[in-house]
Amino acid sequence: MRLMNFAALALLATTAAAQVPGSRNPAAISGGTYTADPEHTLVTWTLDHLGFSPYTGIFGSVTGTLTLDPNNPNAAKVDVTIPVAKVTTASSGLTQHLLRPGKDGGKPDFFGPAPADAHFVSTRLVTSGQTAKLTGDFTFNGVTRPVTLDVTFYGAGKTPPQMGGKENVGFRATGTIRRSDFGLGFGVPIVGDEVKLEIAAAFVK
Repeated sequence: MRLMNFAALALLATTAAAQVPGSRNPAAISGGTYTADPEHTLVTWTLDHLGFSPYTGIFGSVTGTLTLDPNNPNAAKVDVTIPVAKVTTASSGLTQHLLRPGKDGGKPDFFGPAPADAHFVSTRLVTSGQTAKLTGDFTFNGVTRPVTLDVTFYGAGKTPPQMGGKENVGFRATGTIRRSDFGLGFGVPIVGDEVKLEIAAAFVK
């Protein structure tokens, strides 16, 4: 969130009549083409660490578009790009490991120092009320495979004028991939192959 939005948020919080601008009612969606909000869209990934605990990291700064028609929700299209090079973990050592070059010119254990962006393009959407199954082609580490996400509508509406007055729509999504399917099998099975994805997707028009 930008500094000016923090200031606007502080002002709104002191207003007695302040209300949450987002609505859980899908009728608040006007439709059209939305742009991914890179400051509020996060892809959280979790995998097993040695059988002792789950370990979590984040991809942020997501860009892309969502085209949505409230009268024909199954025709929605999503096209987003995830900058793998901006991966974040709680361990600086692990983050360095994810992005370091291979030893002695060999293949990197994980992404390497200049990883290509990941890319998801939807191919099919099946809605059921405020939930949906979203399938798309996911390109990650140079490999493209179909991935299906379980999506839930989170909220829609316009931000207050002090924060730009733009229409927003948001969703939550979950899914699972196997990192070995994308050529990232280092450490399997000691480090888990199955990666659970939890996505907070925010779009602005």
